[in-house]
Amino acid sequence: MTTTVPSHRTRPPAQPPTLKARRLPKYAAPAIAAAALLVAAVFAYGTGTGGPVLVVVLGALLYLAGLFAAANRVEGRRSARNRTWSALIHSAFVLAVLPLASVVWTLVSKGAERLDADFFLTSMNNIGARDPNGGAYHAIVGTLQQVGIAALITVPLGILCAIYIVEYGRGRFAFTIRFFVDVMTGIPSIVAGLFVLAFWVLIVSPWFNDGRPSFSGFAAALALSVLMLPTVVRSTEEMLRLVPAPLREGAYALGVPKWKTILRVVLPTALPGIVTGVMLAIARAAGETAPVLLVAGGGAAINFNPFENNQSSLALFVYQQAGDASRYAPARAWTAALTLVALVLILTVAAKLLARRNRLGR
Repeated sequence: MTTTVPSHRTRPPAQPPTLKARRLPKYAAPAIAAAALLVAAVFAYGTGTGGPVLVVVLGALLYLAGLFAAANRVEGRRSARNRTWSALIHSAFVLAVLPLASVVWTLVSKGAERLDADFFLTSMNNIGARDPNGGAYHAIVGTLQQVGIAALITVPLGILCAIYIVEYGRGRFAFTIRFFVDVMTGIPSIVAGLFVLAFWVLIVSPWFNDGRPSFSGFAAALALSVLMLPTVVRSTEEMLRLVPAPLREGAYALGVPKWKTILRVVLPTALPGIVTGVMLAIARAAGETAPVLLVAGGGAAINFNPFENNQSSLALFVYQQAGDASRYAPARAWTAALTLVALVLILTVAAKLLARRNRLGR
């Protein structure tokens, strides 16, 4: 005799467990942002209390509040906090990029007016206030020579100083070097220019110039090297400290001398960071105006000899043209500023590519 189970006691088939949670649709965040900006614009322009800046700030606050409320209702409080903090991080990135984008757009839009052959192939020698011609060839030559000489002086000295501090420096002497490097980091550029003016131009250079002070591009390079040195030392020191100790210990275990370990293991490992620090120092030196104004003389003629006569630079050229009464001067200033930024960018990219190529080659 067979028995059957009543139908009202049969169990439904078990559903497979799911790990999917409720999520906001992809269009939710852009829709909340658009609504927040719309409400902020209506409030700002409707009440007359502000302009675009108030719209952006108020819209960002409303967007964060609306995103948190929507995510909290659909996804839960934990996911809502995660979305809100992610939005804050993205907003901080946008706020950091906006000034840079604004500077680049301003330089390109205003500096493109004098991007011609005459600007790059002529100087300001014998150029009057009513002459629309004239260029920055003499300033480009001065910048390349001064920054190049300063780099030749500073980079080897700074790297060797950092190697001593990290690999050999112990005791009070190393502490003294670190202290003075920290002090030099905060030296204003005008002080470096005054130092070179008092020491080199007024005391040393008269010995080689029949007793007369000599303003020159080399004096400007000395002042720039004073400003570059602490940046090179500190950046190189930090990069050398990041090299793992087992790399050094492995070389020592194979019987490699310490100097060769530093030269063949430590420096190649830290090379990308060292190059970045050097390029930061070069960028700062290329944009300095006060030291060049004090000790280089700022001549308007082309001068290929950095050890004699006056010499200009792009930063000094921008300063002079920005204060000139000629109606053609502002265009020259903007184009020179764009040229200076492009020059530093080209040098930075070339140095990074060279460092990467050397590292891959090893």
